[in-house]
Amino acid sequence: MGREDIIMLIAQITDIHIGFDPDAKPEELNRIRFRAVLDRLMKAPNQLEFLILSGDITDRGDEESFTKTAAMLAKRGFNLLPMVGNHDTRKELLRAFPDCPTEDGFVHYVVEREGLRIICLDTLEEGRHGGAFCEARRDWLRRKLAESELPCLIFMHHPPVVSGIDWMDPGPDEPWIANVAAGLEGFEDRVLAIHCGHLHRALNTSFCGIPLSVTPSVAPLVSLDFRDISGEKPDARGLITTESPTYALHRWDGKNLVTHYEEVSDWDYLAYYGPHLQPMIRELMGERD
Repeated sequence: MGREDIIMLIAQITDIHIGFDPDAKPEELNRIRFRAVLDRLMKAPNQLEFLILSGDITDRGDEESFTKTAAMLAKRGFNLLPMVGNHDTRKELLRAFPDCPTEDGFVHYVVEREGLRIICLDTLEEGRHGGAFCEARRDWLRRKLAESELPCLIFMHHPPVVSGIDWMDPGPDEPWIANVAAGLEGFEDRVLAIHCGHLHRALNTSFCGIPLSVTPSVAPLVSLDFRDISGEKPDARGLITTESPTYALHRWDGKNLVTHYEEVSDWDYLAYYGPHLQPMIRELMGERD
């Protein structure tokens, strides 16, 4: 299969948290990491159809942070699909991204392209860190899934699963998770995958029989520690790491969806495709016949 067979590429970045340390000099770390990811996307050999911002675009949901973020993105010219996370506010997101669809007070919408329906959900309850998905959002999801038999790719900020990282997890029986499951019931075969953010760490599992993955954050990552944690007794454990920012690249070829993840750091190429590697490439390509 050649390059011309790639129909659509969708990049996903999540948990940028602009404004966490707005007074840092010369520039806050999260903004530096965000710029590095955007630069990588611009320099990569892959032509994007969409860039999905799957929540926690800012750290405090304030106008200044949203304005700064929107300005950085406008210079890159990406087709944006912004979403709210628990650190964002709908009001400021819609002010910064006025073309973002909204319905019934929620930032949820469907985009259809190249035989794929991209469904962006709203899991925000302002004032709450964990996820939310009320009956109105459940019913909206069911209506959208019933509209078409085309395959769907769902994005949501909060993963409706327990990861084992105790301080980041929901309770397994929280009502909002049951509402997400009820929204999907009967339509599972139309959903290729669910992709989330929030956890600041890679995760692969399933939900209602549907593959579910979490894209690691642009902001610093959460440590991989499965020990129980107490809100009453600090134990000096490491919570946040210096691991590199990461983005996801979802590749849709009209039939299949494949997701890649790339860490953004100072790596370089160790090999280039010149005449000395042509025999190897020819041999590999020949094995497909």
